[in-house]
Amino acid sequence: MFRKLSHLIWSFIIMTAATAGDAQAQDPENTMYIDLDKGRITIEMLPDIAPQHVERIKELARAGFYDGVVWHRVINDFMAQTGDPTGTGTGGSDKPDLPAEFSKYAYKRGTIGMARTADPDSANSQFFICFTDTGCDFLTGQYTVWGQVTAGMEHVDAIEKGEPPANPDKIVKMQIAADLQEAAE
Repeated sequence: MFRKLSHLIWSFIIMTAATAGDAQAQDPENTMYIDLDKGRITIEMLPDIAPQHVERIKELARAGFYDGVVWHRVINDFMAQTGDPTGTGTGGSDKPDLPAEFSKYAYKRGTIGMARTADPDSANSQFFICFTDTGCDFLTGQYTVWGQVTAGMEHVDAIEKGEPPANPDKIVKMQIAADLQEAAE
């Protein structure tokens, strides 16, 4: 009886610890939150794969660059694109373009890549999130991957479709988990 009770207590402790750990970002400095009217998207940023792109995204997010920016190109079964302050798909930040950081990281549902022109070294501030495992797979090795959605894909799926959407959704707030923790302390 004591043995069963002991196992039950330890199981409860382990489950409680796992639940509490999951509520916090794995690596707060490399966890991005994109808040939409529909809910929050949580992203694991990948600095080991694309260090310059991750740093750029963090820099722009911390400056409030993405707040209020629309999803200007949203193609069903392909991807949702944002990051252009003009909302036209032709704009970017005032920062210099970034050199490509291509990798073998496979594009799949929730993978986030940098948008660019035909020039591989033209990524700036625009990025996209893939809707499906197969819709973006041809982009692997051709576009820089900087993140992966870990929660909230249902909110990505609900973004208004169109090129451009008739009533585009906006990023309400884009922020880094570490910054929220610091503000709370």
